Amino acid sequence: MERDELAAWLRLTLTPGVGNAGARRLLAAFGLPQAIFGQPQAALRQLVNAAQSAALLTDPPGLAAQLEATWQWLQGAAEGTRRRVLALGDADYPDSLLHIEDPPLMLYLLGAGDIEENQPPTHTVSALGAVNSIANDLRRSLAIVGSRNPTPQGAAHARQFARAFSEAGLTVISGLALGIDGQAHLGALEGADQGGQRLATVAVVGTGLDRVYPKKHLELAHRIARRGLLISEFPIGTPPLAANFPKRNRILAGLAQGTLVVEAALQSGSLITARLAAEQGKEVFAIPGSIASTQSRGCHALIRQGAKLVETAQDVLEELRFPGTVGNIAPRGGDASSGSQDPSQRDRLEQMGYDPVSLDALQARTGLATAQLQARLLELELDGQVARLPGGLFQRMGRG
Repeated sequence: MERDELAAWLRLTLTPGVGNAGARRLLAAFGLPQAIFGQPQAALRQLVNAAQSAALLTDPPGLAAQLEATWQWLQGAAEGTRRRVLALGDADYPDSLLHIEDPPLMLYLLGAGDIEENQPPTHTVSALGAVNSIANDLRRSLAIVGSRNPTPQGAAHARQFARAFSEAGLTVISGLALGIDGQAHLGALEGADQGGQRLATVAVVGTGLDRVYPKKHLELAHRIARRGLLISEFPIGTPPLAANFPKRNRILAGLAQGTLVVEAALQSGSLITARLAAEQGKEVFAIPGSIASTQSRGCHALIRQGAKLVETAQDVLEELRFPGTVGNIAPRGGDASSGSQDPSQRDRLEQMGYDPVSLDALQARTGLATAQLQARLLELELDGQVARLPGGLFQRMGRG
């Protein structure tokens, strides 16, 4: 995208009151933004109201500064990454987003790319520039979403499932938030073929791509940029505004071929993503959890509404039937009740169950003295088979 074309698209998106719907009507009638701004107000008035048509006749406030910031951002790609701005109608615009209710007018992309020796990493590279074969990768993709405050078991599930999907050749899409999102990105990066060319993971974010939110995920964002892709519809410089995060969920659901919810409360952005995916005619999956956990209630509600209950990554692959993936997941360890554990250790884990449990309750179940039980729990915790929760509770990790 050349600077003049970028300026026209920014002018359209920044014009007060026009919005995505109004802009799409104008584009359908007149073509590219440059043509829109060459129209008389009377012609514009046929498609938008009087205030909007008047606003389209002049540059919106801050346009020059936004254009310069965006242009400078495009020039600043680090080694091994690319930056790109895609506009609605661009040949490289993701086809899957054209079919959602409100496709974004502009997408900002930051991610992995093949950089030839001595070739500057700018926006002028052909194809997507920011990625390798994004259209092909997104045909085999799955969104993983969930709570920002997951249980240890939920966080482990997100990472394990994402790793398994990545090993099976899928691109994992999530939102870079704390909790389940971050674990999904990490699992996907762990499972990806490091020598391969496909996208390991895609992060759809709610800020401008010159910022990382939450800051705790700065290093994770850098890893994603080197091995995957970050996408935003928000202009460079956009801070983390609360209203933008639910808005970006339609893109997250739109890019993926299905959505897996790992843990979610009844009122959560993850359920918004699941609803949008269902409205787009895509499969929704949910992992059941403890009836005592508030983080499981959203998943249980989705299952009651028709989401597919899943216990393994293979359940999802068999439902989506991506070519070459079914049966492609090797058995993985992590079952806390198997392996080389001695019988007494397995017995203690069975007595714990899978719900969070207090020390007193465990004492009643096992009959062990407090000091002896605490020593056994510490052994299991150090072995990664039990997690210590707030409030003096313990929870078994893994599925039996």
